[in-house]
Amino acid sequence: MSEIQQNELRAQIEQLRSQLTGDMFADMETRDKIHNLEMQLNGTKPGGQYIVCVGCGS
Repeated sequence: MSEIQQNELRAQIEQLRSQLTGDMFADMETRDKIHNLEMQLNGTKPGGQYIVCVGCGS
């Protein structure tokens, strides 16, 4: 992943974080989006799985 793509992901994450309200239920979808972007940024996924993530739905 190029540095430009990494910076774009970081910007998206920060923009989503600014939308968090502190209400767990209201923030659930936004937190899921943040989690998915962070996984892309870090290049992580559960080990040994050919699909992205069954456990957390990412």
